[in-house]
Amino acid sequence: MDVTAPVSPPPLAPPAAPPPAARNPGPRWGFQFLRLCDRVLPEFIFYPLRAFGTAVAICGMPAQRRYSRAYLAAVLPRPPALLDVFRHFFACEEMLMLKLRVANGRAHRGVNAPGATDFASWLRTDEVALLGTFHVGDSDLLGFLLGGYERRKVYLVRLRVANSHDTEKLGTLFGQWVRFVWVNDPSEMIFALKGAIANTEGAAVAMQCDRADYSSRSEPFDFLGARRLFPFTIYHLALIFQKPVLLSVGVPGAPGESVLHSSPVFRPIAGESRAVSLARARGHFQDFLRQLETLLRAQPYLWFNFTPLNPPVVP
Repeated sequence: MDVTAPVSPPPLAPPAAPPPAARNPGPRWGFQFLRLCDRVLPEFIFYPLRAFGTAVAICGMPAQRRYSRAYLAAVLPRPPALLDVFRHFFACEEMLMLKLRVANGRAHRGVNAPGATDFASWLRTDEVALLGTFHVGDSDLLGFLLGGYERRKVYLVRLRVANSHDTEKLGTLFGQWVRFVWVNDPSEMIFALKGAIANTEGAAVAMQCDRADYSSRSEPFDFLGARRLFPFTIYHLALIFQKPVLLSVGVPGAPGESVLHSSPVFRPIAGESRAVSLARARGHFQDFLRQLETLLRAQPYLWFNFTPLNPPVVP
């Protein structure tokens, strides 16, 4: 009897290594080092040390340096110099330093700019709202301050990164009021946000509205000399859940203060067609982008997107 030896199956390929977790630039120990120096060094020594560290970081981050220069070329009235790139990086470093200091207990408060009347009115209510914000100045910190000082529950929509010590410490400090909605896949964002909005009572859901890759729904708007793509998901959610939208950014103000600039409120109107509502929403977003562009041309180093500038739309 002819017996054929069994053929062994081919060995299984080893499982693919999981993709590395997204992380902020810089060493893993960077935030802890800054906090330690802030405790033991006087400011007249620590300030130039931070400037030196920023210069070193610029040398080691060619991609971010390139994106900075491209943004500055769009916002400045002249070609950007290396000093402009340094000022851009250093402004971001100083914002991170402020967040660490607030996380350590330093007193800080947000104040409304004269035109932010609708935002101020909303703060006096318990209405659920969608808050659109941008990677500008102190905007990130103001999301925490709403919970810490205004006693408003805030759900912050975030991308999870491996080294976010500043966010973790602030989340612990304001944990009674602030919750995170972690979304790392833009295609899943709308479902995560639906869950957050459906479960909020008297709270706010804050989400970024400046990076096109943050959203599965983007539309073109005029910004810095071109038609550029921006996330537009927040308005679709507003129409689904019949919730108002407020757009805002925070910029440095007097010592111990950040100044909040906000749009008028956008409200869905019962019975209005979806097409008309979306047309109003586009006008609302475009108006705030014009306000934001005015702020950035006056304070150009406060746009903290060290990524490719929102892509222009080819006609």
